[in-house]
Amino acid sequence: MGIKKKFGRFFGFSSKEESEEVIQEEVIQNEETVINEASDIAQTDNEEVHEINDEEMSETPESEINDKISKEAICETNCETSEVVQETAPESENTEQAPAEAPAPEKKKGFFARLKDGLSKTRDSINSKIDSVLKAFKKVDEELFEELEEALIMADVGVDTSLYIISELRKKVKEKKITETEDVKGAIEEIIAELLMENDTSLNMSTNPCVIMVIGVNGVGKTTSIGKMASRFKADGKKVILGAADTFRAAAIDQLQIWADRSGVDIIKHQEGSDPASVVFDTIAAAKSRGSDVIILDTAGRLHNKKNLMDELAKISRIIARELPGAAVETLLVLDATTGQNAVNQAKLFAETSDITGLILTKLDGSAKGGIVLAIAHEQKVPVKLVGVGEGIDDLQDFSAEDFAKALF
Repeated sequence: MGIKKKFGRFFGFSSKEESEEVIQEEVIQNEETVINEASDIAQTDNEEVHEINDEEMSETPESEINDKISKEAICETNCETSEVVQETAPESENTEQAPAEAPAPEKKKGFFARLKDGLSKTRDSINSKIDSVLKAFKKVDEELFEELEEALIMADVGVDTSLYIISELRKKVKEKKITETEDVKGAIEEIIAELLMENDTSLNMSTNPCVIMVIGVNGVGKTTSIGKMASRFKADGKKVILGAADTFRAAAIDQLQIWADRSGVDIIKHQEGSDPASVVFDTIAAAKSRGSDVIILDTAGRLHNKKNLMDELAKISRIIARELPGAAVETLLVLDATTGQNAVNQAKLFAETSDITGLILTKLDGSAKGGIVLAIAHEQKVPVKLVGVGEGIDDLQDFSAEDFAKALF
């Protein structure tokens, strides 16, 4: 019935019966013609193949004949496999597959969320110790204070800072008349936030250009922090130039060049082992001529000789003061949070040789020793200004004392 409907009117048949007869005759004739042609072609091909094979067999050595037979067998196997694939392919093509839903774009976390995630190890370390103490006591007394003091020391907060926090806790408990141990934790959080907010944590970038001089021992993430700062400032619309003044460490200049290329900012560099002060001078000159907003200097990647370090930094400071009088200058010390109390000792040593205005604390997300932030802020009176809470280029952020205290608890 389908053939009639499709072709009946097209050929102008007068009736359904006539159309059926004509169509049947044409189909039979076509089938016979196709079969005859196919058999003739197959017979001709077989005759030619036999003739060729007979000639080859007569002229080809037995070893080559065996190789040819094995190859033909492999070919037949492959052909059979391909036929099976071709037969099954239409079924897979006709099978309707539900279109895969595009994954929803990940919502970018805010700084507090990233800080909270980054401080997870430190939070677990401090919280677990404080919570275990609070659960063991039913009333607030002197014995509780002593146990909390020990818990803070064990959490890398430092002896002096732990004594200070517990001293302030005694005062706050008396002022607020706290009698329940569950309210003590909130009081500790308040004290830590107040301790961190004693110093100004914002970067001084009030002049154009401003200078950020970065110091720190090898391996703490100094060059990486400079690259992240450069990328961030450029994203804010500022023109940044880098000065590769850490000429002592091998490959320091090459690493800074990579970050400059990645961030798309200018860089001034000399040969390895050259005078750092000369690099600083040329960087300032280039910043003036190019209208740069921010100058970031990579300096002092060592602390093996305090006198040499002091002389080097003093010379750089004199050049900055002479070439950029009145410019806002930040001297930031980079510390690795995973080193714990060793980072505190580094801060003390560098403070003896240079006028440090702030700290960059890196690798905070990989450490359970984030309590050193409190120790440095209290003992050295140096504010933490930037913290690294991840490996991404935008994971170096301004430090917020209030957010840090919240994320810590």
